[in-house]
Amino acid sequence: MSAPQSILIVEDEPLIAMMIEDFLDILEKCHAGTADTVATALALIDAGGVDAAILDVNLRGGETSFSIADALAARGIPFVFATGGSQDSVAEAYRDRPTLAKPFTIDGVAKALAALR
Repeated sequence: MSAPQSILIVEDEPLIAMMIEDFLDILEKCHAGTADTVATALALIDAGGVDAAILDVNLRGGETSFSIADALAARGIPFVFATGGSQDSVAEAYRDRPTLAKPFTIDGVAKALAALR
């Protein structure tokens, strides 16, 4: 299977989301959408066209992205968690998934996406 091309971004900080969008453009990946809430992310996943996702662990309003991870896993769509915390901030069920430590670089994003096959 080839590396994912159409990437969903789940990030509640607009500047970080825009930076990731720029990284995807430079990496010649398609942007499948940006969500800052669980409900928006689930709607984008249901709409289709998502090959992979970058999920901020903690979202505004006390939400976490774990229900989004559940939906992606159920569809066989790979994802990486972006976190400013440690691996311990990721739910135990998903600690085998790749994480991308904040602040991240284009190289870190490229490596994380390349690992998702």
